[in-house]
Amino acid sequence: MNKVMLVAFQGEPMCFVHVLLNALDMHEKGFRVKIIMEGAAVKLVKELNDPEKPFADLYKKVKDMELIEGVCKACAAKMGSLDSAIEQNLPILDNMHGHPSLAKYIEVGYEVVTF
Repeated sequence: MNKVMLVAFQGEPMCFVHVLLNALDMHEKGFRVKIIMEGAAVKLVKELNDPEKPFADLYKKVKDMELIEGVCKACAAKMGSLDSAIEQNLPILDNMHGHPSLAKYIEVGYEVVTF
């Protein structure tokens, strides 16, 4: 089985929508796929939780399917979205000096793709 970790760094909704679409596409095709939100992308946790925002429905679908592996704790704290991530019950990743370690995913066979 293909295992892919999509790591989103870009904070622009038009960029992040491609992460969401690719996650859904891969999932539907039988891939084991997860998303990590890092860098400026973490601000979208708060923004896309608003049903009035563009792509909020797509974000909700991916979240409900549990395709989000987690949110970077350090970046979410810096960008003001940590409380929102916690309220949404998203996993908070901080095992590498407050950031998620990608090595642990590579060690278990994930291909890491960054956006």
